[in-house]
Amino acid sequence: MPTTLEHSAPSVPQAPSDVATKFHLSLNVANLDSAIGFYRVLMGVAPAKCYPDYAKFEMSDPPVVLSLEPQRHAAGGALNHLGFRVPTSAALVDMQHRLEAAGIATHREEGVECCYARQTKFWVKDPDQNLWEVYVLEADTDHRGQGSAVAPVGKGDAHPPAAEANAPDSSSPETTWEHHLGHAFPAAIPLQDGSADRVYLRGTFNAVLTADEQAKILEESRRVLRPGGRVVIHGLAADAPLTGPAPQLPGPAAGVRRAPAPDALIDALRAANFTAIRLLKLSATSVFRHEGIGLREILIEGVKLDSTPFDLRQVVQYQGPFREVTDDFGNLFPRGQRKSIATPAVEALRGGPTADSFLFFPPGGES
Repeated sequence: MPTTLEHSAPSVPQAPSDVATKFHLSLNVANLDSAIGFYRVLMGVAPAKCYPDYAKFEMSDPPVVLSLEPQRHAAGGALNHLGFRVPTSAALVDMQHRLEAAGIATHREEGVECCYARQTKFWVKDPDQNLWEVYVLEADTDHRGQGSAVAPVGKGDAHPPAAEANAPDSSSPETTWEHHLGHAFPAAIPLQDGSADRVYLRGTFNAVLTADEQAKILEESRRVLRPGGRVVIHGLAADAPLTGPAPQLPGPAAGVRRAPAPDALIDALRAANFTAIRLLKLSATSVFRHEGIGLREILIEGVKLDSTPFDLRQVVQYQGPFREVTDDFGNLFPRGQRKSIATPAVEALRGGPTADSFLFFPPGGES
């Protein structure tokens, strides 16, 4: 969803603060604001310059100057990929966690043999589909390896780089898992920690469940979701608590034994540490009636946004139309006032339906 960045005003040019030689890279980008949002997380710093037609990041470690130019560009070209070699496994984990905590998907490879070396790495694509590799060198080898970013090609071949096939692709299917009413919920969802984009619970909460069972279902769903992943609850919700016998409904709804109120589902998601909770659908008319109480189709989602020790706090400003609003992190936004909030809350606002109601100021450039 589009957002608006306030760009810094031109200032008097200053002499360089250091004399070290730095690698300079300039990228054409389709959307400057989206590119700034990605690179401020990847680089871990705010842009040194931020204008409506230009942005620049400057880093001392590694010594890089990255410029972003909002210009049309052709896909492909001579560029294979970009990247960083970091000194330790801890640095690799920190950078990957920073991206994942901001909802940016990465693809990790452990101990892969690549480019005459053994490396552990992850891949990530920027909004313009430029491929970035971040790796730690474990050992040199005397053979190229199968994980090379540059695949050996014969004359006339047009094979893509080998790493491109393994790298995250925005066009590839999401990793999802579903549970349906009438099936036992497993003790453990058969997915690795932090590997799923979506978990769908279809009718799950229309079974008879204790509070502990509900909590365990949401806890297990949260375990398999990546940061930024979403749990989606679909089923029937009641206009008021049902106190009598279980409903006897026709057709596909015959398995429904209870129908929680919408606010009960919201409370359960909050208790399981899901944030940015959205009521995607609540049917305007009752689908069924039981003991005079309306049962409506409901679709509700919650987002897994972890707190992280890496925090690029950012200033936002709520534009209205309401006098004030509050997010799931407890941040209060009075209309027209600037507020500095933490990275997970920023990403929740950027990815939510009210993003157009906020101004997002560049990190470090709000004064």
